[in-house]
Amino acid sequence: MTTLVRLHEVSKEWNGNELFAGLNLEINEGERLAILGRNGCGKTTLLRIILGEEQGDGRIDRHLPLPEWGFMRQRSEVPSGINVLNAVRRESGRIDEVKRKLEELERRLSDADAAEDTALLDEYARFLEEYEQLNGYMWETEVEKVLTRLGLSTEHWSRPYQSLSGGQKTKARLAGLLVSKPKFLILDEPTNHLDEESMRWLEAWLSAYEGTVLFVSHDRTFIDRVATSVIEFSADKLTKYRGGYTDYKGHKERELKEQETIYRKQQLERKALEETIRNYQQWFHKAHNEAGGQEVKITQSFYKARANKNISRYHAKQKQLERLENERVDKPREAAKLNMELQMSSIGARQLLALEEVNFSYDPKHSFLHDLRIAVERGDRLAVRGANGTGKSTLLKLMIGELQPSQGKVSRHPQLRIGYFSQELEGLPENATLLDSLLALPSMTQSGARTILGCFLFSREDVFKRIGDLSMGEKCRVAFLRLYFGGANLLVLDEPTNYLDIDTQEVMENVLKEASGALVIVSHDRMLVRTLANRLCDLKPDGTISLFEGGVADWEQTVQLRESALDTRDSDDERLRLEMRLSELLSPVSPAGTERERLSLTEPAAEMEGESAEIRVIQQRLKELRNQGASAN
Repeated sequence: MTTLVRLHEVSKEWNGNELFAGLNLEINEGERLAILGRNGCGKTTLLRIILGEEQGDGRIDRHLPLPEWGFMRQRSEVPSGINVLNAVRRESGRIDEVKRKLEELERRLSDADAAEDTALLDEYARFLEEYEQLNGYMWETEVEKVLTRLGLSTEHWSRPYQSLSGGQKTKARLAGLLVSKPKFLILDEPTNHLDEESMRWLEAWLSAYEGTVLFVSHDRTFIDRVATSVIEFSADKLTKYRGGYTDYKGHKERELKEQETIYRKQQLERKALEETIRNYQQWFHKAHNEAGGQEVKITQSFYKARANKNISRYHAKQKQLERLENERVDKPREAAKLNMELQMSSIGARQLLALEEVNFSYDPKHSFLHDLRIAVERGDRLAVRGANGTGKSTLLKLMIGELQPSQGKVSRHPQLRIGYFSQELEGLPENATLLDSLLALPSMTQSGARTILGCFLFSREDVFKRIGDLSMGEKCRVAFLRLYFGGANLLVLDEPTNYLDIDTQEVMENVLKEASGALVIVSHDRMLVRTLANRLCDLKPDGTISLFEGGVADWEQTVQLRESALDTRDSDDERLRLEMRLSELLSPVSPAGTERERLSLTEPAAEMEGESAEIRVIQQRLKELRNQGASAN
């Protein structure tokens, strides 16, 4: 297997502090590697060091020319004024440079006088030849095809790139990079802001991609479907595990069990050695003292010999204890968990809120959402799904009363207390410390606040940080904590796991799973939705909704059964049509048979051969359909 990149003892300091040290890694051709690590551990910095955009200590061997690499950053670096189509083309490197040079030469040729024409035409011919060798015309078509497939149709292409939404920018950058098809592809959070349809397309594209991929992602489902191996990133080590995220979790669980077994065994062995050493010490001192108290020389020698024998055994056991200490395995660290029962405030009514024939529009001339009929009841875990721009956040704001319907009615129970988590994180007390922000909540104690902050991966010194000084991921955690412990009986969550690393996502997921109140959630985290949801609300492009009573697994099974039934019906229809045609061809009394008899007297060779070929094709297809039916059963 060809190694494309090799890291040797790579280290990095940041503002005088060691970010990571002694990292070693091999990236082999054809691998699709996902890097996992907590926020702030240096994943993006490591990618930039691998690319050579940032300096670090150690050595990096690159066995592939950098022009054959592709890198998608978390944030775009597109100059202002460039339209979407040109911004996408820029991601393709040399082929885009040649394209722009041809356009420049075409402009110059249109203005050139006769004396300059020959030189310009020669230069134009050279670049045109290179463009054709790079398969440029196919590249232009492919750019447009991928943009359309990702939901950026022709109406977007002439718009300024900076006018796009976050999700559209992600799609545009992806389109440009994927079309260029580099041999080594590096992606930093490629699924940010993508809707589910676009993520599924990207997963399929990367899974079929023949090059090598190194990516950072906090989307567990994406890692499961794309990665061939997972790299665990800690401050002093990169550890590679085969498979996706679920496989990685299985490896870690087995490692922890093995570590626990070895740790317990070593503890028992250490205890036994320490007990034996204490006994030998006591026997030595006893024999030594007894030897000193003997007046007869031969008796004294006997006790000294016994004392020396005990001290030899004592030293042997001490060396054995030292070897055990050198091979010592640390006690497995338990994952952060909330060791308390968390209850949302209860409400006696069955129905908490309802939307009745609700219409909403930002523009009076055009309806955005219409004829919404939905109720949220006690115990509901309602997931709102839909492509970007279909109005998921708008629906949540209608539910909580931040927006008012153009028509229809939103009714809420008088005792309903809604806790709303906005993906924009509005309402956080920026000047308060983490600890003070929790102590302001009802019935919150100092020890309780510290315990909760620790469980949500805030260390002891972090509790005194100002909220305004926190990263987006840390602010997300604070907003969720304040919301959860704020006494609500309905949580309305708009992208609660944005900016969170996987460790924190799983802590939040476990807390929400045990919550006693109702939830309404919008999230691109498909594993979170799969774990929590017991009802689904799908927003359609036409502004209407469809409700499904059940979770994601139930919905997938229903879709699969429906598609299977349609396939069966189509197959039955095709089989019936083919059997009728075959009967027609083989029957001597049918019009076709009569025609065949007539033709056999006049033009037997060509026509009879044509009919025989058709019969063979039909028989082969009928055999395939019968086999498909048998395998399905």
